[in-house]
Amino acid sequence: MDGTSDLHLPPVLHDAMAATVIEIRTAPGAATLNDGSVGARRLRVRHQRAALLMLATAAVAAGSGVSAHRLDEFLQAARLAVGRDRVQLEMSLTPGAAIADAVIRGIDADRNGILTEDEERAYASRVLSALILRVDDSLPLRLQLASARFPDVSALRTGDGAILIRSEADVSRFPAGPHRVLFDNRNAAGGSVYLANALVPEDDEVVITGQQRAADQSQLTIDFVVGRTPGSGLQWAWIGAAGAVMLALWLARRV
Repeated sequence: MDGTSDLHLPPVLHDAMAATVIEIRTAPGAATLNDGSVGARRLRVRHQRAALLMLATAAVAAGSGVSAHRLDEFLQAARLAVGRDRVQLEMSLTPGAAIADAVIRGIDADRNGILTEDEERAYASRVLSALILRVDDSLPLRLQLASARFPDVSALRTGDGAILIRSEADVSRFPAGPHRVLFDNRNAAGGSVYLANALVPEDDEVVITGQQRAADQSQLTIDFVVGRTPGSGLQWAWIGAAGAVMLALWLARRV
């Protein structure tokens, strides 16, 4: 969903890379990056290469500590895709090795060391029930589980495995004009580290105009406009890129 799935990056850099590419490609004026022309494709490549270079520099500066989050933290990365008539959510959950057994016990209901499909879906549903999603002034939307992918128990125990949960909420087709999505992650609040970002809209008529996050990134507000709007530069792109690099360095140095 984030355009970086073909890159083999550690979790911290993977999410920072996703944030950087998202901010670049969804800056005001995104139509200039998404119109399908040869010039637009070249522009996309240049910006994505610039993002990768920035993050590679961050990785070198951070040293070996960038390879993992702290062993006693639960990394929760949320990525939201806004469409004309739905909001899709992808959650990547990576428990550190020191807390992995507690997370596994929360999934493995019969304590037999094997995670069944029913146990995995039940856990994924509990995670979704702890998330709040609103559009404009609506009541909280119901997130419907689309898929859940769990790593081997052994990978979870070493802190190398990520649980991937995809869901979506149907909404009435957005009329033309400005709108807002509010996301609040209340899952496993103790000891969690949060990341939250908007993904590149697949619909050319949806343009992300801003993202505001709580200090711990457990909450994200996405401002967007439905309907083509004139470009206003790429200032959001470089602000987002710089923020992603700083976040990657901050998380790496906490190890």
